[in-house]
Amino acid sequence: PEPPEGGWGWVVMLAAMWCNGAVFGIQNSCGVLFVSMLRLFGSSEDKQLVFKTAWVSSLSMGMVFFCSPIVSIFTDLFGCRKVAVIGAAVGLVGLLSSSFVSTIEPLYFTYGILFACGCSFAYQPSLVILGHYFKKRLGLVNGIVTAGSSLFTVSLPFLLRVLIDSVDLYNTLRVLCILMFVLFLAGFTYKPLVPNTKDKEGGKKGKFRLPPGKKICNFSVFKVLSYRIWAFGIPAALFGYFVPYVHLMNHVKDRFGDSVPEEVLLLCLGITSGVGRLVFGRVADYIPGAKKIYLQVASFFFIGLMSMMIPLCNVFGALVAVCLFMGLFDGCFICIMAPIAFELVGAQDVSQAIGFLLGLMSVPMTVGPPIAGLLRDKLGTYDVAFYLAGVPPLIGGAILCFIPWVHERQKLKERSKPVDGETTEKMLENESTLVSDATEKPVKELDSGF
Repeated sequence: PEPPEGGWGWVVMLAAMWCNGAVFGIQNSCGVLFVSMLRLFGSSEDKQLVFKTAWVSSLSMGMVFFCSPIVSIFTDLFGCRKVAVIGAAVGLVGLLSSSFVSTIEPLYFTYGILFACGCSFAYQPSLVILGHYFKKRLGLVNGIVTAGSSLFTVSLPFLLRVLIDSVDLYNTLRVLCILMFVLFLAGFTYKPLVPNTKDKEGGKKGKFRLPPGKKICNFSVFKVLSYRIWAFGIPAALFGYFVPYVHLMNHVKDRFGDSVPEEVLLLCLGITSGVGRLVFGRVADYIPGAKKIYLQVASFFFIGLMSMMIPLCNVFGALVAVCLFMGLFDGCFICIMAPIAFELVGAQDVSQAIGFLLGLMSVPMTVGPPIAGLLRDKLGTYDVAFYLAGVPPLIGGAILCFIPWVHERQKLKERSKPVDGETTEKMLENESTLVSDATEKPVKELDSGF
């Protein structure tokens, strides 16, 4: 059916906006939680405290992306509403159980896996359902929805700091459960307008049969060379991407002590990330085809450069400026992922193409922060960790530069194939016409003779 371009869709948009804000607002504010965890579970005898604590936040963010290919399959099979509601419920259980632990190790499961998996299952349907209600306004609606994460990233760090100082970490996690409960209710608004695979295969009353494996997991997207380069180039660039979100707060405490409001840095990242999504999303509309990749190349270049500049900032104001630029290009990188996927694989395969990409992104995003924490434990400073965090974005950006050239060559080959096929078909048609004419002539002559 044709999308209604509004109506109940506006309610769905607000629910999806809350989902983006709740999921990534909590994930991006992990720096505040990280510092509190160090203080709560810390021991002067533990020489690998930062390394072990960093695994909680990095595992959580990594699992959100790691589950994406699986969530795509479940969403196709059972629909957005069921997957989103169950995901939010699992996330709520994970976050609530995290508030009852007494050591750091159980948090790996309750916060790093259970809560994060629930967030992943709640998040992806919120993007898919928008296409049911909007087509002409889909760009505008996507911009509003993704701005939700920036809004929460801006405000949540200050709220968390007040809550942690007032009621401790455990009760703060219980307060955050309210966000997940609202997210659970929001999932019920995802009324589907397009039937899911379950309805298509068996009908509402009929017996549900799983479709063939090829329909469930569409690995054919990896046959596209430009997509393969993109799908492995982006993860290569992200080994240092999540390091500032996890360790920047603790770095500021090491460098400047308690004399500066370190939450301001997350505020800067959140504000300019929202601005970057709106500005560069609009700019991308004017850049033809796969050349949109060059925007991601530029964003990785600046993200890498800003990461390397963090240790050089001996004044808090300089660190604020670095975070403003980093947030701007972070927004650029995120907002054009879907348009690029559309250009590389087409509308038919774009959902699973994004799912596979997010799954591959999970590995570097999980590994990067613990390595940075290990370097901090060994060297007593974050300087080397931030320098190294800036290298992968530069390498990944260089790899992505080849994609527009490769994509154009692919398109030329595809154009030449149909032409050759049509020519051959026409030749065969001509031959069959000549043969039929040749056989019909004697028959006509014979008819006229008798």
